[in-house]
Amino acid sequence: MRVMTAAPDEERHRLTALEGLAALSLDALSSVAYGPEAIVIVLVAAGTVGLSYALPVTGAIVLLLAVLVISYRQIIAAFPGGGGAYAVASKHLGTMPSLIAAASLIVDYLLNAAVGVSAGVEALTSAYTGLYPDRVWICLLVLALITAANLWGVADSARLFIVPTVIFIVAIASVIAGGLLRNHPLVPVAHIMPMHPEVVGVLLLLRAFASGCSALTGVEAIANAVPSFRQPRARRAQHTEMWLGILLAGMLIGLGILIRKFHVTESPTRTVLAQLTSASLGHNFAFYAIQLITTVLLALAANTSFGGLPVLASLLARDNFLPHVFWLKADRQVHRYGVVVLAVVAGILLVVSRGNTQALVPVFAIGVFVGFTLSQAGMVRHWRQQHGRGWAGRAVINGVGAVFTAAALAIELISKFAEGAWLVVIVVPLLVLMFTRIHAAYARIGVLLRAGEQPPPPRRRSSLVVVPVGGISRLTAEGISAAMSIGDEIVAVTVCYADPEDEGADAHLHEHWEQWHPSVPLVTLHTDHRSLGPPIVDYLRQIEAEDRHHRLVVLIPEVMPSRRWQQVLHNQRGFVLERAIQRGTVNVVICRFRYRLATMAKPPQD
Repeated sequence: MRVMTAAPDEERHRLTALEGLAALSLDALSSVAYGPEAIVIVLVAAGTVGLSYALPVTGAIVLLLAVLVISYRQIIAAFPGGGGAYAVASKHLGTMPSLIAAASLIVDYLLNAAVGVSAGVEALTSAYTGLYPDRVWICLLVLALITAANLWGVADSARLFIVPTVIFIVAIASVIAGGLLRNHPLVPVAHIMPMHPEVVGVLLLLRAFASGCSALTGVEAIANAVPSFRQPRARRAQHTEMWLGILLAGMLIGLGILIRKFHVTESPTRTVLAQLTSASLGHNFAFYAIQLITTVLLALAANTSFGGLPVLASLLARDNFLPHVFWLKADRQVHRYGVVVLAVVAGILLVVSRGNTQALVPVFAIGVFVGFTLSQAGMVRHWRQQHGRGWAGRAVINGVGAVFTAAALAIELISKFAEGAWLVVIVVPLLVLMFTRIHAAYARIGVLLRAGEQPPPPRRRSSLVVVPVGGISRLTAEGISAAMSIGDEIVAVTVCYADPEDEGADAHLHEHWEQWHPSVPLVTLHTDHRSLGPPIVDYLRQIEAEDRHHRLVVLIPEVMPSRRWQQVLHNQRGFVLERAIQRGTVNVVICRFRYRLATMAKPPQD
């Protein structure tokens, strides 16, 4: 008999190839708005001769992009569990290089989220200058919206970004096509040249190459987030990586050709992309529409971080380098804690920088080159160990990529060190130190729990259950009943305050207790202060000192309201007692018995 099995419901909340392109590639695709400009800003120092090298430099970046795409397709196949540079370095280079790669990628993801939001908002405030004083609040609002979309679900948030992604790709293609069809620009472009141009040397070209490589940020995000794709996960992720490479390479080459054709230079008021758009399509509705969609894409580029960092954090948590809470997923396949921490840290960066992109750019994209270099070097060792068919050619490709990305990293660090790149040199080691401390803490816990060893068989032990009570009610009865079901001996305790207002309350409670006759003794604890925790803790210490019971359990009955807002109407007795007992005793099992008011409304059953 043939049995039909439905696909797991969780697959609906994972990514298709198109959704992956929208969710994980916005950082790389939107970088065409500032990557080519970064090349022009460096080369314009050498005048017209320097600008003639813009296309060759762009070609070198596209060549590196091809190497990276090929490499990350191989990484996806070899490491379908995700992790990218972290997974590769962990297996082939050792623990410390893998932690450096993870720390660098985390720094880059955090900065990318902040830079994407601030760049988009700056584009908005450039068009509507009246919003400039409120730019920080607008940044936080945009960040909150992106965070909410990602908490809603990975696939659901990706669907929101498909339309603007497609529109942006079509818009850039229109600019390139329009420019290629024209012999002269419709709108004159900037021709601002330095008074004393520099000589075009190797260092200048390397600086232009390193600056333009900012267009490659986000290429690794797909490899980091392979588990977020639908089955077959690795194949879908590989297709997404390939299409990202094709689209990004086409846009970079096309814009590079237009920069050379129209002799575009740096302008203090208009971006290179804006100049190319007006030169190709004119200063009309299409110009403003493309600027608007570019603004939207730059802001949404932060979503790449929300797709990559939570998965990377979950892998670190799996390997005991981050708290295990980062490994958990919500119902809609969302690493909720990774998303929230990313949003909080990015928000802090936006507030500290006051929404100024230039305050964040000097340290942006450095971390990702660390990951690029380590992943390429790790894949070289991967091919050497496999020693399969064609391994030498693949190793050469990865080796060349490692040299290129290491050179770009060195140039980035040197040229931007005084502008803020020194922060990366400090933050990455601090993150690595945090990872190692967390791992050591988990190792100590594992030794104490004898994890991996076969424990002795469980056996029943005598126990005493202490039930704190404040009066006689149905809650008290349910708490005593629960205690009877889990313990051998039960005792109820109540705290009596030395207060004239409470005079006679102790005797009154004992009288009603005797009338109720629950077959459980009631012990009164006297105190001079209106404090619930200390007298109960002293009583538990006394019982521990007697050493008559193998197990001491404190069962705290408390009301759980039917509506969440009603929680403020009830005292926090359970929380206060739990904190006091945890601080004051050692071998005590704490059980908070929450009883719903809705259940209490029903008639009790025998």
